[in-house]
Amino acid sequence: KASFSVSDAGAITGIAWPFSTPDRMGDLIEPMAFKSAAPPVPMLAYHDPRKPVGAWDSLAVKSDGLHVAGKLLIDDVPLARELRALVQAGAVKGLSIGFETKRATTRKGGGRTITALDLAEISLVTIPMHPGAKVSGVKSAAAAITLADAINRAAAALRV
Repeated sequence: KASFSVSDAGAITGIAWPFSTPDRMGDLIEPMAFKSAAPPVPMLAYHDPRKPVGAWDSLAVKSDGLHVAGKLLIDDVPLARELRALVQAGAVKGLSIGFETKRATTRKGGGRTITALDLAEISLVTIPMHPGAKVSGVKSAAAAITLADAINRAAAALRV
């Protein structure tokens, strides 16, 4: 399942493209299509090239999809702070990729199988083109502190 999460500091991770199912247009992207993709990749708001909000500094093709990690520039870009709040509230739930198709074949029943592309950007969006590109969790400082406290209590109990 595609997902992403964001920390209070703006660190963000997710799966920008799951490989197992087609998007709303019927397109499938093969893992090898991302072989030319290299960080940093612009992080945009809503595919608007006038609204950069950060950068993706890690891209990894894994069996389930294109995994990404980056940082929202919450200290410098007001829209990045707004997006972090919207993600944490569950109002912005998706990642969506912008790319130029280099090689594809038509799929029976509609859509394409894309085997080569140039990745231009990865956006935070309200409704992603791929239905599996949804937020599954949002990290917060409060949750991290609660978890750390529980770990510390368990460690202290083991020392007794």
